[in-house]
Parts: sequence; C-alpha cells; structure tokens
Amino acid sequence: MINRYIQLPELAEKKSAFLFGPRSTGKSFWINHQLGDCPYIDLLKASERRRYIADPSLIRQVSSAYPGSLIVIDEIQLIPELLDEIHSIIEETGTRFLLTGSSARKLKRSGANMLGGRARIASLFPLTWKELKDENQFDLHRYLLYGGIPRIYLSDEPEEELSDYVDTYLDQEIKAEAVSRNILGFERFFQRAALSSGEVLNYSKIASDSQLSPPTVRQYFEVLEDTLLGFYLRPWKGSKRKAIQSAKFYLFDLGIRWFLTQVQSLPEQSNLFGLAFESFIIQEIHALYSYKRIRKNLFFWRTTHQDEVDLIIDNDFAIEIKACHKATAKHYRSLKKLKDEGFRGKLVLLSQDPIRRNHDEVELWFWEDFLKRLWTGE
Repeated sequence: MINRYIQLPELAEKKSAFLFGPRSTGKSFWINHQLGDCPYIDLLKASERRRYIADPSLIRQVSSAYPGSLIVIDEIQLIPELLDEIHSIIEETGTRFLLTGSSARKLKRSGANMLGGRARIASLFPLTWKELKDENQFDLHRYLLYGGIPRIYLSDEPEEELSDYVDTYLDQEIKAEAVSRNILGFERFFQRAALSSGEVLNYSKIASDSQLSPPTVRQYFEVLEDTLLGFYLRPWKGSKRKAIQSAKFYLFDLGIRWFLTQVQSLPEQSNLFGLAFESFIIQEIHALYSYKRIRKNLFFWRTTHQDEVDLIIDNDFAIEIKACHKATAKHYRSLKKLKDEGFRGKLVLLSQDPIRRNHDEVELWFWEDFLKRLWTGE
C-alpha cells in the first residue's frame, strides 16, 4: 500500500468536503483505508443508486442513524439532486459529508447545489514522486513511461492496465458527459490531445487532424479539464519580446499519454525522454500546490523567436527543466532572457546533474532536491 499525501480525516475534520479525481487514482481505496468505520454510500452500485434516485430524502435516515459521524458518498455526480438534501442536513444538524466523484462537470452543468461554501473542494491525483519516494517505490524510468495511476504503476502488466483504463474512460466517463454521439471523433481528438500534451495549443490543427471543428475541439478540452484528465498552463507575458499567447495543455498522466500515442519505450537520450521528464516535474508541482492548498499561478513563457521557460510560479520561481546529467550555461539561456523581461523571482535550472551550485544568477538544482524543498516548505 502507498500512503497518500492527502489525509481524509483532516480534510473533513471541520466541514464537509468534495474530493474529486480521475478514475482509478485511488479515492475509494483510500476512503476504505482511512474512513472504514464511517457510513459509506456507493452510488456506482445500481441498487444503491436506484434507491436514492427514487427518494433522495433517504439520506436523512442515514444522518439520523449515525449522529456525529462523517458520512461518505461515492460518485455524487450520479445523483446531483442529493446535494439539496445534504445542504439542508448540514444546515440543520451540522453533519459532515465527504462527497467524492471523478468529475465535477456533470454537477456544474446540471446547476447542482455545491453547498454554498459549506464544503471545501480537494483533488486526488495519480501517485506523486513524494508518495512513492516515502515508500521507497519510486522508479523514474518506470514513472515516465507508465505514469502514476496506482493500479498501473504497481502492476506486473502495465500495458494491459493502460488499455483497460482508456477503454473504461471512453465507455463510462465520456458517454456520461454527453459526447457519445461522436465517440469516434472524441477518440481521434483524445489521441491528438496526447500528441500535443505540453505543447502550445493549436486548436485549428488539432481540429483538422481529428476531423472536427475548432469549437468542438475546445469543448473536448473542457471535458478533459472538467474530468481532471488534464490542466492548462497559461502564457506569461513579458515587457519586451513578443510572447506566444496560446496556452499549453498537459494530460494528467504520462502513461495515458504514451499509450494513446503508441510509445512503448523512452530511451534516455531521446527527445521523448526529455518531454516526459519536463511533464513529470510540472505535474508534480501542480499536484503539490493542490495538496498543500497553496494558491499559486503556474505559467510558461515562450516567444515568437523560440525563447522558452518551462514553468513560472507566480513571482517566486522561473524553472527550466532539462533531463541532462551535466548542466551548462546553454541550458539556461532562456532564463537569462526572462530576467530581461522583468521577472524578479529566482531563476532555477532543474536537471539530473547531482551538483547543486549557483552560476550567473541561476540556481542549478538536482531535481529531487528541489522537489523535496517544495514538499517540505524549506
């Protein structure tokens, strides 16, 4: 078992909480492990779902039977109407609920009651470097190729698990998101989205390659974001050089990306390895700030002359990510140009070079040391 960073008793200690996360990131397992004594309602079970669809007020009987207890409801998006009853129960009795789901999209689209600030919202991501490292189970090459979905990363047959995951996602999640009228079009889009993960988005090109319209492609990216299968990285604007204005989109897991693009190996000297390493670091930092509930804006910077910095964290850090084992000045040229644009935070180069040092106003870090610093808050 891999202990997760997010602690559910603490999450719902003082008020109710929503816990969202992509399928198979371990929500149900972690709930059973940490909250096994709490009343648990699994709306994926057809019989359970039918009962509450027929009479949402049944949740009041559960609340009365377990006074003072945290009540867990899994896959709440399947019955949004339950949230009205839950809101009323919270107001009347102060009962705490942990409400989980793989997507907030259906709740938003249905105008569901999101409890008006009476519940905090948290996300569960694939296994992070921090969680695996704490259990001495982190393997960089395995993670870059197969990603961090628990059942895939820990499997003896990760390729089979990846195939099952994608099929299940398309069958259950996408059909539930009302794009099933063109499921083949979405499959084509999904593959193109994987190919362009971490690159500046070109909606017209992706639309042409997918045989879809640009508005449909934008809608499909929204589906990926709302089902937590990816996130945007917005462009940072400097003061001198003309910067790219389009965003980047990162799929949430490297294993899914490589499965969709039929990549079966990542030689360390290849460009694909470098792309995977960059994505891994950005995904880790994205999860880190979410888990720590620290509000940070994440950006990238790229000019029309191809100057680029991979990650900018507010005014704190500008980070260039290289998979090289020996960092040199050529690896941080863009960081120096970013400073000319008015960035005043720390300039950082992350790589596999084990020697930490400062050079020409740039901090050179071994990537694990830097991530440890962020996780521990040093």
